[in-house]
Amino acid sequence: MTTTLKSKLQDDLNAAIKGRDELRSATLRMTLAAITNEEVAGKEKRELSDDEVLKVIAKEAKKRREAAEAFTQGGRAESAEREKAEGEVLAGYLPKQLSDEELEGIVAQAVEEAKAAGAEGPRAMGAVMKIVNPKVAGLAEGGRVAAAVKKRLQG
Repeated sequence: MTTTLKSKLQDDLNAAIKGRDELRSATLRMTLAAITNEEVAGKEKRELSDDEVLKVIAKEAKKRREAAEAFTQGGRAESAEREKAEGEVLAGYLPKQLSDEELEGIVAQAVEEAKAAGAEGPRAMGAVMKIVNPKVAGLAEGGRVAAAVKKRLQG
């Protein structure tokens, strides 16, 4: 029997509770709550696929990064450290992010494809993003991808 990502999170939560790892157990509880909220959103309850669970984890990790930045700017270093630590716990469940070089390569290839299809200049942003997004789904943050595409189209 294959274990789902959600059941792995549940098992890790139980292990964290038994090991009295407060940071890990609190982070996993919040993440599992977000997954449950996603499952009951809409008209009827459903079980999320592993890909959908990964999207929820990525969303939660992004929230932690943004909160850490906000706390840092607000001069609350202790809270920022906590958010960063939670983000690191979540990062362990996400696929490895693309390096800048790998992302640049994928974007360059997509720009060439878009040019071949007749899209050029800054107006080609949408066409290029349509090509790039499926290739980098879950491997690079949307803002990073958009910045790389914009840079490539301008330069």
